[in-house]
Amino acid sequence: MNLFDDFISLFFPKICYACGNHLFTNEHVLCTACLARLPRTYYHRDKENPLCRVFWGRVNIESAASLFYFRKGGKVQHLIHQFKYKGHQEIGIFLGELLGAEIAGYNGFGSIDRIIPVPLHEKKLRKRGFNQSEVFARGLSAAMKKELDTTSVVRTIATSTQTKKSRYKRWENVSEIFLLRHPETLAGKHILLVDDVVTTGATMEACIHSILQAQGSKVSIASIAFAHH
Repeated sequence: MNLFDDFISLFFPKICYACGNHLFTNEHVLCTACLARLPRTYYHRDKENPLCRVFWGRVNIESAASLFYFRKGGKVQHLIHQFKYKGHQEIGIFLGELLGAEIAGYNGFGSIDRIIPVPLHEKKLRKRGFNQSEVFARGLSAAMKKELDTTSVVRTIATSTQTKKSRYKRWENVSEIFLLRHPETLAGKHILLVDDVVTTGATMEACIHSILQAQGSKVSIASIAFAHH
């Protein structure tokens, strides 16, 4: 840092988006303590991890990875809130790069052909200004050196919020909202489908069904966090 940067940081200090403490010069987005202590899942090391099991009997997936466990009121929730609702997109890029560097050599993640973020409906996209899953996917794409595809899957219906719905109601809410464009372009491809937080998996399941309409396609999934019950 030069003197000007030091001067600026006195008045606009960079803070850790998880705990709120000031960041040191060599820290970015998260402080070293949060980077070490936030609850990591390491699911990518286990082919039959709890996130994979969410989809057993519902839809076929190859592998599943999630960076953190999501707990209400915890630092991970605060971090995602800062990203999703306060517009700090650098969080999503950083977390995508973090997970991408971790999973590249595990359980078939190296054979990914394309990364597809779960799309937002255009109404919600206009309101929020960005798709948080797409920003996270950009970080994954950079770290894994895999193509980012934001056009093959579109959200055709604006659904109501999922937060307080039962598992069946969530599924009912999203079961037919995704459309696969030009399925021939995904034929035989291994897709990494990306979302921010997975709870019941209903949204991802609906999206996976649409992708699997492409002949010979396979899907793995990745998320920032998993709300494991």
